[in-house]
Amino acid sequence: MTQGKIVEYIDQGRFVCTICLHDKGSRLHLLTPSNREVNLSPKRTILISEPTIDISQSREDLLEKLKQIEEMRIRLKEQIDVKGLWELVQDEEETFDHKYLAQLIFGETATEGHSSAVVRALFENHLYFKMKNGHFMPSSKKKVEQIVRQQEEEAVRAERLSQGSRWLKEIQQGRCPDEPPCKADIVQLLIQLALYGKDTPDFKYGKELLSNADVTDIRQARVLLIKLGEWEEDENLDLLRSGLETEFTEAHLEASARLTAQKADLTGREDLRDIPSITIDGPFTQDFDDAISLKMIGDEVHVGVHIADVAAAISPDSILDQAAAERGSSQYLPRRQIPMLPADLSKDVLSLKQGQDRNAISLLARFDKSGTLIDYRFAPTVVHVRQQLIYEAVNETLPGNVLFEEMHRFSQRLRQRRMDLGALNLSLPELEVRFDGNGSLSLELVEQETPSRSIVAEFMILYNWLSAKFCRDNQIPILFRTQAGPSEKLPLDEKGYLYYVFQQRRKLSPLHIRTAPAPHSGLGVEAYIHATSPLRRYLDLVNQRQIHNYLLQKGSVYDEESLEEIRISVEPIIKNLGMIKRNSLRYWILKYLSLHRGKRLRALILDELKNKYRVVLTDVLMIADLKRKDGIILSQGQEISVEVKKADPWEDIIILEYIDEA
Repeated sequence: MTQGKIVEYIDQGRFVCTICLHDKGSRLHLLTPSNREVNLSPKRTILISEPTIDISQSREDLLEKLKQIEEMRIRLKEQIDVKGLWELVQDEEETFDHKYLAQLIFGETATEGHSSAVVRALFENHLYFKMKNGHFMPSSKKKVEQIVRQQEEEAVRAERLSQGSRWLKEIQQGRCPDEPPCKADIVQLLIQLALYGKDTPDFKYGKELLSNADVTDIRQARVLLIKLGEWEEDENLDLLRSGLETEFTEAHLEASARLTAQKADLTGREDLRDIPSITIDGPFTQDFDDAISLKMIGDEVHVGVHIADVAAAISPDSILDQAAAERGSSQYLPRRQIPMLPADLSKDVLSLKQGQDRNAISLLARFDKSGTLIDYRFAPTVVHVRQQLIYEAVNETLPGNVLFEEMHRFSQRLRQRRMDLGALNLSLPELEVRFDGNGSLSLELVEQETPSRSIVAEFMILYNWLSAKFCRDNQIPILFRTQAGPSEKLPLDEKGYLYYVFQQRRKLSPLHIRTAPAPHSGLGVEAYIHATSPLRRYLDLVNQRQIHNYLLQKGSVYDEESLEEIRISVEPIIKNLGMIKRNSLRYWILKYLSLHRGKRLRALILDELKNKYRVVLTDVLMIADLKRKDGIILSQGQEISVEVKKADPWEDIIILEYIDEA
């Protein structure tokens, strides 16, 4: 019988010392020090004393007795050196009961009070012993060291949490507090929260940090980073998430400087410096991959397309080659340019700059006046660009300029030839994000079907087509770009060109990069590669190496297996860069619209869905949704007016409202 005995159990993480008033078999009726009576299952008891207390005493006497017993056991507990006890038994690799451990500490005369003190001490300090079925097993030395490290880390973490929360709270209140020692850790955590939200590894800790700073929405981590000056207002989060290196290391720059200091090797190169070659690019272009030339000789058109010979300078597997492969491509974003190669190479010694002798891989082709190809060849050359021109200047001076007029006529013949072979012209204006001297944002659609842009586009397509043909015919391993025919060819009807382009693009087959040649239906050529931008696109550089080595009779740099490995490595990077660029453009469009709330825009209905329409905003060429309006029925291809009710670039939100112009 347990009646009258001292019963100890654990409740909500603490020891409770009680007197058993009645033993009901399956339940013990107990009196607690707080003068409460509770029922307890015998299975929950930790210790039951042997001596019995006379429960017929008054309640006050029982509570006083209970108080004395507990105070005595607490005093005994405080005398116990748990670590010393553990050091005494930890090598024995067995379990011990509380009586044995009490005797080790207090001697053979140890009482149940001493046993209780041991249990209490080991329960409170659970670092050194594990309790199981009323017995204690000493933890291993390795486990103890691990737990100690964890406890130390948790203590540091708790202190950092306290300091960081106070600091952020004051920043939220507009103050300028002293920076805590843990600033770098707090900033890094804020960055992780802003980038990955709930997927942040330390999300729970970060949420607690912000909560203690009276910040309830983790999305405010971005705002805090801006307030701290760690991020700009328009920080590109996709770019940060990508892990793309945006700066070159000191080792990269040293390697680049060594190449810059080297004198170009002209051995075995054809001298084309007397040919009047030109470049045509945008007004802000600084890295010039390509130059073109054209001469009329009798009834023949002699065309030259000259591409900077980057392969002659950047060796495979060199530190600069690895940097280029990791970047995949140069990235041109509003307010941000991330070059594939260091500037002293891409914008200087390897760039086809006006007035400078430069190594190139040149396509030299002969056509008759109708635009039929007579023959062509590739050669390692030295070229000298006579003029560095921009698109607008060429367009303005084209009427009356014999060279530009002939280049334009020739490019139109090349395009028509491709169209006759099934090419699709799905060109749309390109949206440019611009900032004036005051940083004011504006958007402008730049027409791509101008004479100068057509010249450059067709000359580059010509180079890439004949490069692919050259590699295929000479069995040079290369990375071809292929595209099967569209699932359907749509007619250009009364719904207009813009509607046609968006719908036809949906019918296109995916583009593939592969080592086997196949047609590129979109361009209307039987084979195609990318080799015209080796300063800006890594796969272009890879392809150029193959052609460069073949022309110099050095043998291929890569076999098909190596090319496939490169493709597998680089293609995901290129796709990710495309996503970053698209999202960046969408961000700036939404930013612009957020600054012009209430602005009316023209829109074209692309799709009719259940509760909404999908439209393209024709002023900015962005796809958006438009909620259906009761009583208004719109149809595909219809042009309408909409008003911007809300635009939020950070949340990627745009809310439009149909404007009934009638």
